[in-house]
Amino acid sequence: MDETYQKVLEFHGHECPGIATGYRVAKYILENFSKESEDEELVAIVENNACGVDAIQVMLSCTFGKGNIKFVDHGKMAFTFYCRETGKGLRIYVKGVESDAERKKYSYYLGRDLNEQEAKELAEFRKDVISRILNAEADDLFKIEEVTIKEPKKARIYNSLVCENCGEYFMEIKGRTIDDKVVCKDCFNKIVHMEQ
Repeated sequence: MDETYQKVLEFHGHECPGIATGYRVAKYILENFSKESEDEELVAIVENNACGVDAIQVMLSCTFGKGNIKFVDHGKMAFTFYCRETGKGLRIYVKGVESDAERKKYSYYLGRDLNEQEAKELAEFRKDVISRILNAEADDLFKIEEVTIKEPKKARIYNSLVCENCGEYFMEIKGRTIDDKVVCKDCFNKIVHMEQ
């Protein structure tokens, strides 16, 4: 197990097919597209909020805090990267390594209380899938295509305002006005629901 993969596992908390997939995506980007993002040179647009996104954050330094990771909820294991230095975009769709039959079998286990035998089968299956992900050729694991996208806006720091209802600070752009008061979204929603 290489040091980077170990770092990703420590950040994520456990090993799973999703984190192995994210590791492979990030590794591909580092080897073929861009270097790690010190600031916002590299932007990741992730189409899921699953385990693999943690590897993107650790390895590529694309984070929600820096604003160079964007979440677009399509529920797909797909990642688009934009390099500000070159103006180029690359989308990686993860085809996976499991057959349709294996996916069907794996989905049977999801959300169920498993007996000892089922838990053992699932653990063995996951271990096998992780190994296949880590060792697959990129062309077998991914559909990779150059894409043209508009340059993502850089992160912006907004003023903070004090909610006139709860007294907590919030980002100015996230505020709402109700009953001639400037309030945070949380208070706005509470007030609206009380009035209904």
